[in-house]
Amino acid sequence: MSNSQQYALITGATSGIGYELAKLFAKDNINLVLVARSEENLKSTAAEMRQISDITVHTIAADLFKPEAAKQVFDKTKELGVAIEYLVNDAGQGEWGRFHKTDISRDIDLVQLNIISLMSLTKYFLEEMVARKSGRILQLASSVSKSPTPYLAVYAATKAFVLSFSEALAKELEETNVTVTALQPGATDTDFFHKAKAENSVTYKETELYDPADVAEGGYKAMMAGDITVQPGFKNKMQNTMNNLMPDTAVTATMEKQMVSSMDEGGRTSITHGASSRERETINAESGGINGDRKN
Repeated sequence: MSNSQQYALITGATSGIGYELAKLFAKDNINLVLVARSEENLKSTAAEMRQISDITVHTIAADLFKPEAAKQVFDKTKELGVAIEYLVNDAGQGEWGRFHKTDISRDIDLVQLNIISLMSLTKYFLEEMVARKSGRILQLASSVSKSPTPYLAVYAATKAFVLSFSEALAKELEETNVTVTALQPGATDTDFFHKAKAENSVTYKETELYDPADVAEGGYKAMMAGDITVQPGFKNKMQNTMNNLMPDTAVTATMEKQMVSSMDEGGRTSITHGASSRERETINAESGGINGDRKN
């Protein structure tokens, strides 16, 4: 099948790493099904992808915090009559704070989005891929997939699931010509920290963040090569290596230092990634301000 006949479905496609992955597929003349919550941002993103290449771009507005949304996305692809050759489960969020102080409904939402929706979409599309003996899946794990992370306890635990789940599937699928790749990015210049209310953390304010385009390129190449895992960036690779050598108690202590509130009165205050900035503006406009509902 030529690229012009293939489709990639990307969740969280209107900002951050998902947006940059969509651009890479478009450059390779692969058609797109973009999934996100905001109709407005989906339309803008679709138009931008069509400017890159003469491809077909479908959009599906879906709230993957809802249990029924994953099946609705799958059903919509059936209505469109498209077969998904590449599935990118990019959508995911976190919540900063001590677990005993965070809202349990928000914690449950994170499990729904980061685990249940990802697992469901993987199930639906994987069955078709195995049947036709062709397909690639890219799962957004995280550099914290193997790092218990105070102040992001639920998020890190969900990403540990994504990594373990993806590695297990990769083994199961060895004889099928279907591959699963887990992308483990470090802290990246996206709207993640805004949505997680973690903008005052040491990591966000005081450390250098990865460029979403560079992270996406690393993930894209690894997926196309059929690699099981990928950790883009030298510092990210080094940190992952060190974490594998240290006991969990030491790793946890290190992660706590990175996630506590920063004492730096200056530091980072804004996103430089264009699509992620647009996402933040949309959230603030819909919620009536920066402290409103960020569940986008």
